[in-house]
Amino acid sequence: MTRARANQAALTALAAVGAASAGAAIWGIGIERYLFTVREHELPILAPGSSPIRVLHISDAHMAPWQHRKQAWIGALARLQPDLIINTGDNLGHPEGLRGLRAAFDPLRGIPGAFVHGSNDHAAPSPRNPLRYFMGPSKHVAAAEPLETHALDGYLRDELGWLELNNAVGALDAGGQRVDLFGVSDAHRGWDRLDALPDALAELQEDGTGVVTLGVTHAPYIRVLDAFVDLGADLTLAGHTHGGQVRVPGFGALVANCDIPLPQARGLSEWTRLGRTIPLNVSAGLGHSIYAPVRFACRPEASLLNLTASE
Repeated sequence: MTRARANQAALTALAAVGAASAGAAIWGIGIERYLFTVREHELPILAPGSSPIRVLHISDAHMAPWQHRKQAWIGALARLQPDLIINTGDNLGHPEGLRGLRAAFDPLRGIPGAFVHGSNDHAAPSPRNPLRYFMGPSKHVAAAEPLETHALDGYLRDELGWLELNNAVGALDAGGQRVDLFGVSDAHRGWDRLDALPDALAELQEDGTGVVTLGVTHAPYIRVLDAFVDLGADLTLAGHTHGGQVRVPGFGALVANCDIPLPQARGLSEWTRLGRTIPLNVSAGLGHSIYAPVRFACRPEASLLNLTASE
């Protein structure tokens, strides 16, 4: 091959790579991040003889006030008629995010729910170098703008009536049946207090247990997932990872921003600890940082978990 032909081939290959990259960027930024989807699963984990319970798992809304398409889609989830909503945190993505969150969540009023915090329920997002995620879980930015966490909690807890599970336990009525729950605040920031749960859970269940026990966390760190199995959770629900946010088709997530194995950074899987195995649902979430408005091979999602009686 002559030098001229070799140069032409190289330029052609470079142009093809550039075109593919541009197409991927257009898809991820302009299209896929708006392709909201519901992932549905059936889990036979309720006490024998129990009636089914429909659990809507939402996470990582990272809401900004101008995100009207996302707000409308979340509000329309009421049509699924869930018996229980589990919110695994990172609700806010902007100092005025609560305004958008009200538009999204108000249609869900009257449905029992529970929530825990992620770091973006306390501090606004900030610009980051995405390559740093390949060096390990992200670090807290000390200069991040604080958010109105008390206003958020007042809305979720006092107006919607949802149960706060930040290092706490509780029980809810879902479809006429008792569900026991426990949870931790954001493990990514080291706010989890697992030692606060055993005694509180034992007191809650002193006179009986619900048809199922749910463990709720924002960030699915191994220490939390192991502890939840030990505490008797029948199902763990988590968020935080965004499913990797940018995934490679045929491979999956490249990063998880925590120490969970990458194949479990999105969706339903199992977690085993000392011979006991329970389902684990890690939501890829509904949003993204306003400084990283892209999703690729990882649609924004909510999960509908149909819990049925075990045999």
